[in-house]
Amino acid sequence: MMKKTFYYPYSEYLKKTYGEKVYKLPINLPVTCPNRLGRQKGCTFCAESGTGFEALSSEVRITDQLMSTRSLIEKKYHAHKFIAYFQNYTNTFMKIERFRAYIEEAARVPDIVEIAVSTRPDCIRGEYLEALKETATAGGQRVTVELGLQTANYHTLQKIQRGHSLAEFIDAVLEIKKYGFDICAHVILNLPGDTMEDAKETAKILSALGIDIVKIHSLYIAKNTLLCEAYENGTITICSKEEYLQRLQVFLEFLNPDIAVERLFSRIPEEEAVFCNWETSWWKLKDEFEEKMRADGSFQGKRFSYLKGAALEKLEAVY
Repeated sequence: MMKKTFYYPYSEYLKKTYGEKVYKLPINLPVTCPNRLGRQKGCTFCAESGTGFEALSSEVRITDQLMSTRSLIEKKYHAHKFIAYFQNYTNTFMKIERFRAYIEEAARVPDIVEIAVSTRPDCIRGEYLEALKETATAGGQRVTVELGLQTANYHTLQKIQRGHSLAEFIDAVLEIKKYGFDICAHVILNLPGDTMEDAKETAKILSALGIDIVKIHSLYIAKNTLLCEAYENGTITICSKEEYLQRLQVFLEFLNPDIAVERLFSRIPEEEAVFCNWETSWWKLKDEFEEKMRADGSFQGKRFSYLKGAALEKLEAVY
């Protein structure tokens, strides 16, 4: 019997797009982030190594990184199509000539059907998007730009030292859309200070902007970060597992059902964090969450009825 899905999984989105399973091959570049320049240590949750825990060293050539990871995935999953995923830090925070050379090298690797570039909303500029378009067109690849929003609450963005507000995210999305690229937004639903209303509003803004993919993270606290200091000092608290699952459910209910969901919970090596997923494995949390969705009769887009002049339906009902 086919298992019921309560949201639109990214794996299904890839199958629909490419006709078969496609796997991401992470790339780690020798880059940094504008938030880590000078005395700033970056976002309060960002570790010194960034987020590329599964990637090879940035000292390894891009082609070698891709071919090495491809070999492992190809043997394990019998994969034939791959995404070159520029994952760690801010991959457009470099000179345009270097950026172009990196993506052109990745595009030349066999069976790469997509180039995915992870970056910040305040590091989007036309010349970088043009370089992506030219490279992808020449290689016959699709392009996805991954943007870290984290939350629609601009007060929280300031507290976690993101270095940008909601406005920059909206501006970046509008600019990227001119090129026809897919957009994946990263969000964290349990940042300290955020509430259920913030989870709801974040879903509504992503839906209104026509985002294609969302990658949802449960907040983890990496060692040797500003957030770790605050957590160990007791100046911040993390919401309960039950609260997070409820926020996740509400987020999905308000999310456009056409937006693919790449992830529901964070994953980080245990030795790298002081807190992650309430000491529960992500797959057990996923099972628990899906059971909650089933019991509550919940599904993605259940409350997606607030756009396109929704209030006029009430007027029509009156008359």
